[in-house]
Amino acid sequence: MKAVLLETVDRPVVVEDLELLPLGRNEVRVQVGASGVCHSDLSLRRGQYGLPTPLVMGHEGAGTVVEVGPDVTMTRPGDRVVASFTAACGTCWQCARSRSHLCERNGEFRTAAAGLRGGREVRSFGGLGTMAEILSVDEHLVIPVETTLPFEQLALVGCAVTTGAGSALFAAGVQPGATVAVIGCGGVGMSAIQGARAAGAAQIVAVDPLESKRRLAKGFGATDSVDPTAPDALERLRALTDGRGVEVAIEVAGRIEAMRFAYDATCRGGTAVFVGALDRSVELPLPANDIHATAKRVVGTLYGGAQVRRDIPRLVAMAEGGRLDLAGLVTRRVPLDEADAALDAIEGGEVIRSVLIMEEP
Repeated sequence: MKAVLLETVDRPVVVEDLELLPLGRNEVRVQVGASGVCHSDLSLRRGQYGLPTPLVMGHEGAGTVVEVGPDVTMTRPGDRVVASFTAACGTCWQCARSRSHLCERNGEFRTAAAGLRGGREVRSFGGLGTMAEILSVDEHLVIPVETTLPFEQLALVGCAVTTGAGSALFAAGVQPGATVAVIGCGGVGMSAIQGARAAGAAQIVAVDPLESKRRLAKGFGATDSVDPTAPDALERLRALTDGRGVEVAIEVAGRIEAMRFAYDATCRGGTAVFVGALDRSVELPLPANDIHATAKRVVGTLYGGAQVRRDIPRLVAMAEGGRLDLAGLVTRRVPLDEADAALDAIEGGEVIRSVLIMEEP
């Protein structure tokens, strides 16, 4: 099978043929239909996560189950599935408390190698490696969905949509009539805007340095926009809410200055939600007494706080019902061998989401 490999950080990725390994007893083989190209993949290429290489790239994908191990019970050949980077065992301490996005057994299910190259095992990013023709993973890492949506849309549910829409619907718990700001308007940010709209937010402010993305955000539900590079950006945002700031600010840019902007943009008693991933060495300074005096809530979230086996099918149903626009998130459709160019397009701010197409929907 062909797969996109990161050989060396800060170097172009390559497409190579890997030999498939025998399927484990609890593993499934998926014919990948499409894989999204996420900012986290760009961060991986830059070496931000410090993971050993070579690695098969990709963690956002969807496809069709073609083979299952003898002990698999949660899916069967022919199922359409979304890849999940949270395993959700359903039995651990966190899962029992409806926090399956923090599943304590997550690492146990990420042991399958992506394939062999020259007789040596090649691992995959996040235990998935969706930028490949075939995905061989533990059954806990795929979520069956009954839908006719094309794979290029379903792939985005594996990361951008669940993380973004979930940050508004689940992590922040946006209420009808709320005022919301979304800082960073890529694939995850546009999904957060849609989640806020679906929750009934009355005002949604798109915050992004690119005018093109602020304009596109209006089509996903943003009512207003602010350029965060403007000297008076915070004042402009507060002016949109009678000077008080928004009730919920969702940061998805993965930048320290964006996190601080989200905190400062939040009104007294409001909630700042941090979604973006940063280097582990980065620390966020916040005014300690201000947190007390303003009664602000600072919320970190992983995977939008989604309970994947419950919420991924729900998000797919919302898309089928027109409450989430997945097609609009897809800026480019490219073949597997253009993965490196797709990563460059993220760096240049050219796209909402590029999708690698392995199989026609």
